[in-house]
Amino acid sequence: MDFIQSFDWTVLNGIQNSLKCAFLDSFTVILSYITTSGIIWIVAGVILLFFKKTRAAGIIVLAALAVGFLTGDVLLKHIINRPRPFMINTDVVLLIDPPSGSSLPSTHSCLAAAATTVLLVKKRSLGFIALALTICIAFSRLYLYFHFPSDVLCGLLLGVLSALLVLWLAKVLKLENKLSGKRN
Repeated sequence: MDFIQSFDWTVLNGIQNSLKCAFLDSFTVILSYITTSGIIWIVAGVILLFFKKTRAAGIIVLAALAVGFLTGDVLLKHIINRPRPFMINTDVVLLIDPPSGSSLPSTHSCLAAAATTVLLVKKRSLGFIALALTICIAFSRLYLYFHFPSDVLCGLLLGVLSALLVLWLAKVLKLENKLSGKRN
């Protein structure tokens, strides 16, 4: 546990001491706002619902987001109750109002990984775009001093696992066949 905490602080403080600049300040703030509550991923899932060809992917994205959110934000954050970095190191000046709640796992990272995993499996070209966005989101949570690296990594892992579970369920239930009208 000491190694993880040491790693977390080394990375966070390294970012604060080496990478702070006006461009990243603006970029991470904007990214944080457009990804709050997973809205960008929810919108993407809803858009996919409008087209017969992508309807199953939309349902799976939305279901993976729900599983990730319920498991991470509703359950694990309340059980683990880890304080956020800015609550411990109060010397860091935050760029925007801090989020409430505890730190582990990172919900932003979880939802991004859940949607990205589904898209990489179902709509690869969209998945690569989502992957680039997910990497930026994960970094932004560290840059803004809202999460420890281990929170982000756990969030990413939870998102991937949530997506894989929903993808597996969709396959077992033959969701795509049912939506396309194909016989099982």
